[in-house]
Amino acid sequence: MTAADTSSSAATGALSHLRVLDLSRVLAGPWCTQNLADMGADVIKIEKPGDGDDTRHWGPPFFPDAEGKPTSHACYFAACNRNKRSVTVDMATPEGQQLIRELAMQSDVVVENFKTGGLKRYGLDYASLSALNPRLIYCSVTGFGHTGPYAPRAGYDLLIQAMSGLMSITGHADGEPGGGPMRVGVAVIDLFTGMYATTAILGALEARHRTGRGQHIDMALLDVAMAILANQGAGFLNAGNVPKRQGNTHPSVVPYQDFPTQDGNMLLAIGNDGQFARFCEVAGVDWASDERFTQNAGRVIHRDTLIPMMAALTRTRSTAEWVRLLEDKAVPCGPINHIGQAFDDEQVRARSLRIVQERYPGAQPPAGETVNRVVTTASPLRLSDTPVTLRHAPPALGQHTDEVLRERLGLDAARLQELRAKGVL
Repeated sequence: MTAADTSSSAATGALSHLRVLDLSRVLAGPWCTQNLADMGADVIKIEKPGDGDDTRHWGPPFFPDAEGKPTSHACYFAACNRNKRSVTVDMATPEGQQLIRELAMQSDVVVENFKTGGLKRYGLDYASLSALNPRLIYCSVTGFGHTGPYAPRAGYDLLIQAMSGLMSITGHADGEPGGGPMRVGVAVIDLFTGMYATTAILGALEARHRTGRGQHIDMALLDVAMAILANQGAGFLNAGNVPKRQGNTHPSVVPYQDFPTQDGNMLLAIGNDGQFARFCEVAGVDWASDERFTQNAGRVIHRDTLIPMMAALTRTRSTAEWVRLLEDKAVPCGPINHIGQAFDDEQVRARSLRIVQERYPGAQPPAGETVNRVVTTASPLRLSDTPVTLRHAPPALGQHTDEVLRERLGLDAARLQELRAKGVL
């Protein structure tokens, strides 16, 4: 799917009236600001001249050039920076700090993920900027928040997965092949933090409609990680149950896991007794009438008996055959795809979840620019009246510096050249 297939005027976006100043980098903050940008907000991403966001260099994999050879541009950056405009400003310089302050005075939202107190020395902390713009919503993303004994520490997704207990419930059980704590395959705490930050910003914007004032949002990776323990956390808090790793099985629902088939594996997600009865009907067994297995609670208790029986049965047919038979009876099941297979799935293709954009649509890329075509995964936000808009591919470093500073701050060519000569831009 190309940008032209879904592109609509920025004015149609739900947040097209908002201006966002993005001082964040890596993943949690940029994931939040990409959500806002996808909904139409004008997001200005401030990056360090010459280097930019850390993830521009986190590879391989790297983007290929026109000849298919790897460039120095990492694919990671593309995951969370669509629909933004990149402006290079050195905030370590007084002139750079002043430019950022002036942009903040025109903004509705600032998002940053510096360590606690890190922006105060530049005069870019919440107290400083809210004094200039009382309507400003200022979202800080840190590892541990702005209070507590760990507040000064840097936080990383992997560290937080370990500290929060998430790794203790992820992976195969001890004693099984490959047993031991395991991180989730993507930086899930960063991603959830970005989503929670998006929600908090939208809540603060709604509050501003009533109060006329902005506010500070203190968003911590550890807080988010503890929150998303969800049922596992509730089980400990209320019943004192410390859950353990159990691979792909579910602590409270059976059968809800992967099973071997004649040619590989499939996933069964049987969530109620009716689905289990229909599975048994398709499979030609009478287990649903066995009092041990009729109800889910019994299946959980007798898991060690039922699962080997099911595994022997599922091995008698191919994955595709099981999927065809069970889907017809509304029993949730599916293949266990690798990412390439997932993007080739007919439902994924029907939902147009692969987006192709050009950084310089209809124009020749600047000399030395080796990446123009960028592919990203579409936003899952589907709003009927104010759809997600596609305006900018994940930008080249500093691609929009002159454009934004002319448009927002009225700087002319001479002033831009002067700032660039000083290393400010």
